[in-house]
Amino acid sequence: MGLEGRFDEDAGVVRVGNDARQRYHDSRGYGYPLSGNEIALAPVEAAHLLYRGDLEAIVDESGERLDFRAFVAREPGEKFGVRFLVYADLRSRGFYLSPAAEPWVADPPTGKADFAVFPRGKGPGDGEIEYRLRVIGERTDVSAADLEAGVLAVVDEESEITYFEVDRRDPTGTSRAPLPDGCDADLLADRVVVWDPPITLYEEAFYGQPLEGREYDRPTLQCSLLEAAYLAERGAIDLEPATVRKRGREVEGERFDRRLAVYTALRERDVVPKTGYKFGADFRTYADVESVDDLGHSELLVRVHPDDHVFEPRDLALDVRLAHGVRKTMVFALVGPDGGVDWWSLERLTP
Repeated sequence: MGLEGRFDEDAGVVRVGNDARQRYHDSRGYGYPLSGNEIALAPVEAAHLLYRGDLEAIVDESGERLDFRAFVAREPGEKFGVRFLVYADLRSRGFYLSPAAEPWVADPPTGKADFAVFPRGKGPGDGEIEYRLRVIGERTDVSAADLEAGVLAVVDEESEITYFEVDRRDPTGTSRAPLPDGCDADLLADRVVVWDPPITLYEEAFYGQPLEGREYDRPTLQCSLLEAAYLAERGAIDLEPATVRKRGREVEGERFDRRLAVYTALRERDVVPKTGYKFGADFRTYADVESVDDLGHSELLVRVHPDDHVFEPRDLALDVRLAHGVRKTMVFALVGPDGGVDWWSLERLTP
Protein backbone atom coordinates (compact mmCIF):
# COMPACT_ATOMS: atom_id res chain seq x y z
CA MET A 1 0.00 0.00 0.00
CA GLY A 2 1.41 3.39 -0.99
CA LEU A 3 1.55 6.09 1.63
CA GLU A 4 0.85 9.79 1.47
CA GLY A 5 2.59 12.56 3.39
CA ARG A 6 1.17 15.75 4.87
CA PHE A 7 3.17 18.91 4.23
CA ASP A 8 3.49 21.01 7.37
CA GLU A 9 4.73 24.21 5.76
CA ASP A 10 5.14 26.07 9.06
CA ALA A 11 7.44 23.36 10.45
CA GLY A 12 9.06 22.78 7.07
CA VAL A 13 8.57 18.99 7.22
CA VAL A 14 6.44 16.30 5.64
CA ARG A 15 4.66 14.04 8.14
CA VAL A 16 3.97 10.42 7.18
CA GLY A 17 1.98 7.98 9.32
CA ASN A 18 0.83 4.37 9.13
CA ASP A 19 3.95 2.13 9.10
CA ALA A 20 6.29 4.90 7.88
CA ARG A 21 8.75 4.47 10.74
CA GLN A 22 9.48 0.85 9.92
CA ARG A 23 9.24 1.35 6.17
CA TYR A 24 11.33 4.49 5.77
CA HIS A 25 13.23 5.40 8.93
CA ASP A 26 14.25 2.12 10.56
CA SER A 27 15.10 0.31 7.35
CA ARG A 28 16.40 3.12 5.13
CA GLY A 29 17.34 6.08 7.34
CA TYR A 30 14.78 8.63 6.16
CA GLY A 31 13.45 11.28 8.53
CA TYR A 32 13.12 11.18 12.32
CA PRO A 33 10.48 9.50 14.50
CA LEU A 34 7.47 11.30 15.91
CA SER A 35 4.83 9.63 18.08
CA GLY A 36 3.85 6.06 17.29
CA ASN A 37 4.92 5.05 13.81
CA GLU A 38 4.77 8.54 12.36
CA ILE A 39 7.93 10.21 11.02
CA ALA A 40 8.90 13.67 9.84
CA LEU A 41 10.79 14.10 6.57
CA ALA A 42 12.81 17.02 5.33
CA PRO A 43 11.55 18.27 1.95
CA VAL A 44 14.53 16.72 0.12
CA GLU A 45 13.85 13.35 1.77
CA ALA A 46 10.17 13.51 0.89
CA ALA A 47 10.99 14.53 -2.68
CA HIS A 48 13.36 11.58 -3.01
CA LEU A 49 10.68 9.15 -1.83
CA LEU A 50 8.22 10.70 -4.30
CA TYR A 51 10.82 10.41 -7.05
CA ARG A 52 11.33 6.72 -6.28
CA GLY A 53 7.58 6.08 -6.11
CA ASP A 54 7.75 5.11 -2.42
CA LEU A 55 5.35 7.94 -1.56
CA GLU A 56 2.22 8.30 -3.67
CA ALA A 57 1.70 11.98 -2.99
CA ILE A 58 2.18 14.81 -0.54
CA VAL A 59 -0.94 16.65 0.58
CA ASP A 60 -0.49 20.34 1.27
CA GLU A 61 -2.40 22.39 3.83
CA SER A 62 -5.11 23.25 1.29
CA GLY A 63 -5.72 19.57 0.57
CA GLU A 64 -4.04 19.53 -2.84
CA ARG A 65 -2.25 16.28 -3.67
CA LEU A 66 1.24 16.96 -5.00
CA ASP A 67 3.17 14.51 -7.12
CA PHE A 68 6.95 14.75 -7.56
CA ARG A 69 6.75 17.39 -10.29
CA ALA A 70 4.32 19.61 -8.39
CA PHE A 71 6.24 19.29 -5.10
CA VAL A 72 9.62 20.08 -6.66
CA ALA A 73 8.14 23.06 -8.53
CA ARG A 74 7.43 24.67 -5.15
CA GLU A 75 11.14 24.45 -4.20
CA PRO A 76 10.29 23.81 -0.55
CA GLY A 77 13.16 24.87 1.71
CA GLU A 78 16.38 26.83 1.30
CA LYS A 79 18.61 25.78 -1.65
CA PHE A 80 16.12 23.00 -2.38
CA GLY A 81 17.19 22.41 -5.99
CA VAL A 82 20.89 21.86 -5.41
CA ARG A 83 20.31 20.08 -2.10
CA PHE A 84 17.96 17.58 -3.75
CA LEU A 85 20.41 16.83 -6.55
CA VAL A 86 23.21 16.09 -4.07
CA TYR A 87 20.90 14.09 -1.81
CA ALA A 88 19.73 11.92 -4.68
CA ASP A 89 23.28 11.45 -5.98
CA LEU A 90 24.63 10.24 -2.65
CA ARG A 91 21.64 7.94 -2.11
CA SER A 92 22.39 6.43 -5.52
CA ARG A 93 25.98 5.82 -4.32
CA GLY A 94 24.74 3.79 -1.35
CA PHE A 95 24.93 6.44 1.39
CA TYR A 96 22.30 7.34 3.94
CA LEU A 97 22.30 11.03 4.81
CA SER A 98 20.25 13.43 6.89
CA PRO A 99 19.96 17.18 7.29
CA ALA A 100 22.78 18.37 9.55
CA ALA A 101 20.40 19.38 12.32
CA GLU A 102 18.53 18.03 15.29
CA PRO A 103 16.38 16.00 15.60
CA TRP A 104 17.56 14.22 12.44
CA VAL A 105 21.01 13.81 14.01
CA ALA A 106 21.59 13.68 17.77
CA ASP A 107 24.99 15.41 17.53
CA PRO A 108 24.89 17.28 14.22
CA PRO A 109 27.87 18.93 12.53
CA THR A 110 28.25 22.59 13.38
CA GLY A 111 28.77 25.46 10.99
CA LYS A 112 27.41 25.61 7.46
CA ALA A 113 26.99 21.89 6.79
CA ASP A 114 23.77 20.97 4.99
CA PHE A 115 23.94 17.19 5.44
CA ALA A 116 25.47 14.61 7.70
CA VAL A 117 26.52 11.70 5.47
CA PHE A 118 26.90 8.35 7.23
CA PRO A 119 29.31 5.54 6.36
CA ARG A 120 27.93 3.00 3.92
CA GLY A 121 25.83 0.47 5.80
CA LYS A 122 25.14 2.86 8.70
CA GLY A 123 22.47 5.40 9.46
CA PRO A 124 21.57 8.28 11.74
CA GLY A 125 21.21 6.08 14.80
CA ASP A 126 24.75 4.66 14.66
CA GLY A 127 26.49 7.79 15.91
CA GLU A 128 29.09 7.94 13.13
CA ILE A 129 29.42 10.55 10.40
CA GLU A 130 31.51 9.97 7.28
CA TYR A 131 31.21 13.45 5.77
CA ARG A 132 29.93 16.81 6.96
CA LEU A 133 28.65 18.16 3.67
CA ARG A 134 27.96 21.66 2.44
CA VAL A 135 26.09 22.19 -0.83
CA ILE A 136 26.35 25.23 -3.11
CA GLY A 137 25.67 26.10 -6.72
CA GLU A 138 28.50 27.07 -9.04
CA ARG A 139 27.51 30.75 -8.81
CA THR A 140 27.62 30.87 -5.01
CA ASP A 141 30.82 32.47 -3.78
CA VAL A 142 32.63 31.07 -0.75
CA SER A 143 34.19 33.42 1.77
CA ALA A 144 37.57 32.36 3.15
CA ALA A 145 36.15 33.00 6.61
CA ASP A 146 33.49 30.34 5.92
CA LEU A 147 35.88 27.52 5.02
CA GLU A 148 35.26 24.49 7.21
CA ALA A 149 36.69 21.02 7.37
CA GLY A 150 34.39 18.65 5.52
CA VAL A 151 33.12 18.17 1.99
CA LEU A 152 31.96 20.90 -0.36
CA ALA A 153 29.56 19.77 -3.07
CA VAL A 154 29.29 22.19 -6.01
CA VAL A 155 26.40 21.77 -8.44
CA ASP A 156 27.05 23.30 -11.84
CA GLU A 157 24.55 24.75 -14.29
CA GLU A 158 24.04 21.37 -15.96
CA SER A 159 23.38 19.68 -12.59
CA GLU A 160 26.73 17.90 -12.53
CA ILE A 161 28.20 17.61 -9.03
CA THR A 162 31.83 18.04 -8.02
CA TYR A 163 32.90 17.08 -4.51
CA PHE A 164 35.86 18.72 -2.78
CA GLU A 165 37.42 17.58 0.46
CA VAL A 166 38.27 20.66 2.51
CA ASP A 167 40.64 20.44 5.46
CA ARG A 168 43.10 22.42 7.49
CA ARG A 169 46.70 21.84 6.47
CA ASP A 170 49.85 21.91 8.55
CA PRO A 171 52.80 22.10 6.12
CA THR A 172 55.93 20.70 7.74
CA GLY A 173 59.25 19.41 6.48
CA THR A 174 62.84 18.56 7.27
CA SER A 175 64.56 20.99 4.88
CA ARG A 176 66.88 22.86 7.22
CA ALA A 177 70.39 24.04 6.37
CA PRO A 178 72.64 26.65 8.04
CA LEU A 179 72.71 30.15 6.57
CA PRO A 180 75.91 32.11 5.90
CA ASP A 181 76.74 35.56 7.28
CA GLY A 182 76.80 38.72 5.19
CA CYS A 183 77.29 37.41 1.67
CA ASP A 184 77.97 40.14 -0.87
CA ALA A 185 74.80 40.92 -2.84
CA ASP A 186 73.40 43.47 -5.29
CA LEU A 187 69.77 44.55 -5.59
CA LEU A 188 68.63 44.71 -9.22
CA ALA A 189 65.25 45.79 -10.60
CA ASP A 190 63.25 42.79 -9.46
CA ARG A 191 65.76 40.29 -8.10
CA VAL A 192 69.00 40.04 -6.13
CA VAL A 193 72.37 38.61 -7.16
CA VAL A 194 74.37 36.95 -4.37
CA TRP A 195 78.10 36.85 -5.15
CA ASP A 196 80.30 33.96 -4.08
CA PRO A 197 77.93 32.35 -1.54
CA PRO A 198 78.74 29.02 0.11
CA ILE A 199 77.69 26.20 -2.17
CA THR A 200 75.32 24.87 0.51
CA LEU A 201 73.08 27.94 0.14
CA TYR A 202 71.92 26.52 -3.17
CA GLU A 203 72.68 22.82 -3.06
CA GLU A 204 71.30 22.09 0.43
CA ALA A 205 69.08 25.06 1.31
CA PHE A 206 67.83 25.54 -2.29
CA TYR A 207 67.92 29.34 -2.43
CA GLY A 208 68.02 31.02 -5.84
CA GLN A 209 69.23 29.72 -9.17
CA PRO A 210 72.88 29.63 -10.34
CA LEU A 211 73.73 32.39 -12.80
CA GLU A 212 76.08 29.90 -14.48
CA GLY A 213 73.33 27.33 -14.99
CA ARG A 214 74.43 23.74 -14.39
CA GLU A 215 78.11 24.46 -15.03
CA TYR A 216 79.45 25.98 -11.82
CA ASP A 217 82.10 25.31 -9.20
CA ARG A 218 80.72 27.82 -6.73
CA PRO A 219 77.49 29.36 -7.98
CA THR A 220 76.58 33.02 -8.26
CA LEU A 221 72.93 32.99 -7.19
CA GLN A 222 70.03 34.92 -8.63
CA CYS A 223 67.42 35.16 -5.87
CA SER A 224 63.85 36.36 -5.96
CA LEU A 225 62.94 39.38 -3.87
CA LEU A 226 61.12 37.05 -1.46
CA GLU A 227 64.20 34.90 -0.99
CA ALA A 228 66.38 37.98 -0.66
CA ALA A 229 64.11 39.62 1.92
CA TYR A 230 64.13 36.47 4.01
CA LEU A 231 67.93 36.14 3.78
CA ALA A 232 68.51 39.84 4.49
CA GLU A 233 66.35 39.69 7.61
CA ARG A 234 68.58 36.91 8.90
CA GLY A 235 71.86 38.61 8.04
CA ALA A 236 72.76 36.06 5.37
CA ILE A 237 73.29 38.76 2.71
CA ASP A 238 74.60 42.29 3.12
CA LEU A 239 71.46 44.17 2.10
CA GLU A 240 69.14 46.12 4.37
CA PRO A 241 65.92 44.13 4.84
CA ALA A 242 63.82 47.29 4.64
CA THR A 243 65.38 48.15 1.28
CA VAL A 244 64.53 44.74 -0.18
CA ARG A 245 60.99 44.83 1.21
CA LYS A 246 60.46 48.32 -0.22
CA ARG A 247 61.57 47.11 -3.66
CA GLY A 248 59.22 44.14 -3.33
CA ARG A 249 56.27 46.46 -2.67
CA GLU A 250 57.27 48.63 -5.62
CA VAL A 251 57.29 45.58 -7.87
CA GLU A 252 54.07 43.88 -6.78
CA GLY A 253 52.27 46.10 -4.28
CA GLU A 254 50.78 44.90 -1.00
CA ARG A 255 50.71 41.36 -2.33
CA PHE A 256 54.44 41.19 -1.63
CA ASP A 257 53.97 41.40 2.15
CA ARG A 258 51.39 38.59 2.13
CA ARG A 259 53.63 36.38 0.04
CA LEU A 260 56.62 37.15 2.24
CA ALA A 261 54.60 36.18 5.33
CA VAL A 262 53.77 32.82 3.72
CA TYR A 263 57.33 32.30 2.43
CA THR A 264 58.69 32.98 5.92
CA ALA A 265 56.15 30.69 7.58
CA LEU A 266 57.05 27.84 5.21
CA ARG A 267 60.80 28.27 5.73
CA GLU A 268 60.26 28.30 9.49
CA ARG A 269 58.39 25.03 9.11
CA ASP A 270 61.43 23.58 7.31
CA VAL A 271 59.61 23.56 3.99
CA VAL A 272 61.30 24.97 0.87
CA PRO A 273 59.04 27.26 -1.17
CA LYS A 274 59.94 27.93 -4.80
CA THR A 275 58.01 29.85 -7.41
CA GLY A 276 54.77 28.24 -8.57
CA TYR A 277 54.53 30.40 -11.68
CA LYS A 278 54.58 27.46 -14.10
CA PHE A 279 51.53 26.06 -12.31
CA GLY A 280 49.64 29.33 -11.93
CA ALA A 281 50.28 29.40 -8.18
CA ASP A 282 52.40 31.46 -5.81
CA PHE A 283 54.61 28.60 -4.64
CA ARG A 284 55.43 24.97 -5.13
CA THR A 285 56.93 23.38 -2.03
CA TYR A 286 59.48 20.70 -1.11
CA ALA A 287 59.23 19.16 2.35
CA ASP A 288 62.45 17.15 2.46
CA VAL A 289 65.34 18.68 0.53
CA GLU A 290 68.72 17.07 1.18
CA SER A 291 70.36 18.00 -2.11
CA VAL A 292 69.20 19.67 -5.31
CA ASP A 293 70.96 16.84 -7.14
CA ASP A 294 68.44 14.42 -5.66
CA LEU A 295 65.33 16.59 -5.68
CA GLY A 296 61.99 14.83 -5.80
CA HIS A 297 58.70 16.27 -7.02
CA SER A 298 57.21 19.17 -5.12
CA GLU A 299 54.22 18.15 -3.01
CA LEU A 300 52.06 21.25 -2.65
CA LEU A 301 50.91 24.15 -4.75
CA VAL A 302 50.27 27.19 -2.58
CA ARG A 303 48.11 30.15 -3.50
CA VAL A 304 48.24 33.17 -1.19
CA HIS A 305 45.15 35.27 -0.36
CA PRO A 306 44.14 37.76 2.31
CA ASP A 307 41.97 36.16 4.99
CA ASP A 308 38.91 38.09 3.78
CA HIS A 309 39.22 36.68 0.26
CA VAL A 310 36.08 35.42 -1.48
CA PHE A 311 36.46 32.35 -3.69
CA GLU A 312 34.47 31.72 -6.84
CA PRO A 313 33.71 28.00 -7.17
CA ARG A 314 35.03 28.00 -10.76
CA ASP A 315 38.40 29.25 -9.52
CA LEU A 316 38.46 26.55 -6.86
CA ALA A 317 37.72 23.91 -9.47
CA LEU A 318 40.46 25.25 -11.75
CA ASP A 319 43.09 25.32 -8.99
CA VAL A 320 42.26 21.87 -7.66
CA ARG A 321 42.10 20.32 -11.12
CA LEU A 322 45.47 21.82 -12.04
CA ALA A 323 47.12 20.60 -8.83
CA HIS A 324 45.69 17.12 -9.31
CA GLY A 325 46.91 17.04 -12.89
CA VAL A 326 50.51 17.60 -11.78
CA ARG A 327 50.24 15.22 -8.78
CA LYS A 328 50.17 17.90 -6.11
CA THR A 329 47.76 19.10 -3.45
CA MET A 330 46.27 22.58 -3.64
CA VAL A 331 46.77 24.64 -0.50
CA PHE A 332 45.41 28.10 0.18
CA ALA A 333 47.42 30.27 2.57
CA LEU A 334 45.17 32.93 4.08
CA VAL A 335 47.08 35.84 5.59
CA GLY A 336 45.58 37.99 8.33
CA PRO A 337 46.31 41.66 9.03
CA ASP A 338 48.85 40.60 11.69
CA GLY A 339 50.72 38.36 9.25
CA GLY A 340 49.35 35.14 10.70
CA VAL A 341 48.64 32.37 8.20
CA ASP A 342 45.77 29.86 8.07
CA TRP A 343 46.34 26.88 5.79
CA TRP A 344 43.56 25.06 3.94
CA SER A 345 43.81 22.23 1.44
CA LEU A 346 41.25 21.28 -1.21
CA GLU A 347 41.23 18.00 -3.10
CA ARG A 348 38.79 16.29 -5.43
CA LEU A 349 36.76 13.58 -3.74
CA THR A 350 34.81 10.68 -5.16
CA PRO A 351 32.40 9.57 -2.39
